[in-house]
Amino acid sequence: MNSAEIEELKTLVEQQYGKVLGTTTDFEEFSLYAGRKTGTRVSPSTLKRIWGYVSDKHKPRTFTLDVLAQCIGHDNFAAFVAWLKTSTRYNSSFFSANQLISNELHAGSSVEIGWSPNRLVHLDYLGNSLYKVTESANSKMQPGDVFMTGCFIKGQPLYLPYIERNGQRTPPFVAGRNGGLTIINRIK
Repeated sequence: MNSAEIEELKTLVEQQYGKVLGTTTDFEEFSLYAGRKTGTRVSPSTLKRIWGYVSDKHKPRTFTLDVLAQCIGHDNFAAFVAWLKTSTRYNSSFFSANQLISNELHAGSSVEIGWSPNRLVHLDYLGNSLYKVTESANSKMQPGDVFMTGCFIKGQPLYLPYIERNGQRTPPFVAGRNGGLTIINRIK
């Protein structure tokens, strides 16, 4: 079982290495690469267990994690974990955004949202953060669909837990998965 820190270490190792580890050959080649880079070799079978390529419920040895951390420029795994805790790359933060917040609208307002490629949806605000689709161009949303959201943020995807369609709830839906919403307009 791997911790969030080990999962992040694996991701950064693959980024540094320039290749996703997913085959027996990948693990054999990476084992040689790690040995050249750090002077210490980790067996391909150990790497396969850490990456979940083979089943194993044991926690990886610190020695192995130290070698992986050294591959990405840290002295050891403990130094890597300390870096994770202080790195601004992983900190939560406030940000400026062009956004439309539901509680700033009144029932009967109309909103237009869009995202790439060429998706455009017109919505009527029903109140209580509920929206009804009135027009939809090139989107999987359909006129009559109803959904709930607290806000629309330009440049961010719109994640919806479900869309109410013909009395049924759909699975979760995301609009603008790649690139986020590009159009957010209050029509009236």
